[in-house]
Amino acid sequence: MPIVRSNAYRGLLLAVSLLSIGTAAWAQSSTPTTPTNASSDAESASEVAKKLQNPIGDLINVPFQSNTYFDVGPHKGTQEILNIQPVIPIHINPDWNVITRTILPLMWQPSLQPAQTVPFGTGPITFSAFFSPSKPVDGWLWGVGPAVQVPVISNSTLGSNVWGAGPTGVIVYSKGPWVGGVLVNNVWSLGGTSAPGGTRYNNFLLQPFLTYNFRGGWFFGSSPIATANWLVSGDKAWTLPVGAQFGRVIKIGGTPVNLLVGAYYNALRPQFGSTWQIRSQIAFVF
Repeated sequence: MPIVRSNAYRGLLLAVSLLSIGTAAWAQSSTPTTPTNASSDAESASEVAKKLQNPIGDLINVPFQSNTYFDVGPHKGTQEILNIQPVIPIHINPDWNVITRTILPLMWQPSLQPAQTVPFGTGPITFSAFFSPSKPVDGWLWGVGPAVQVPVISNSTLGSNVWGAGPTGVIVYSKGPWVGGVLVNNVWSLGGTSAPGGTRYNNFLLQPFLTYNFRGGWFFGSSPIATANWLVSGDKAWTLPVGAQFGRVIKIGGTPVNLLVGAYYNALRPQFGSTWQIRSQIAFVF
């Protein structure tokens, strides 16, 4: 729809502008430094970037991630999902942490007629808690725990009104400029109806990620989010994106901010699924 598409393009323009403005802000806010201090600042930005690329990094941050999906539904509309995803580590003792990750989606929908739709609303919250060692071993770090889906939907067309739960896990390897790994979960509905249009679900998520970090907080990599709906048979159960993203960690008023833009093509997708997407993100680090 025109309004949704306009909002999507504004979101992309904002993300690209933030990358440009942020780079200028970093340069202008930095006082004259000796070569040693300049090198230290660049190293600090890169270290923050690597921690943010680690799903179980010991760093409080609040990302606002915009996902703009194109060619959605029978009328090839544009869907916008803004995920608010605070990450909060909890230190149990010097050796172990629990890293909590919450995702609250705000959804702008295109027309899906003849199916009923609403133009805007909230989707279900996904909460994950990873029990993880506080220090990596030979560059390796892992985390396991529960994933819970909380039915806070504002309309029945934006998701299920049934609670869900399942396991989640992640393994991460970091060495030098590289950060890579994979995050996985599967969430089953705790009840619900199984008729067409019912509220049962059985959803799988697989997110491999690999990023190379340059000096000065710049990075380039890929982090596709593959999903499967096990209640649908055949290859139409899967969404399999392929693409890449880049960004930079900057400082605004002394606070690290992570900026990111990427594009992904859905090589596999369900009927009426998006053909491709733009991902943009701004994350505030505390």
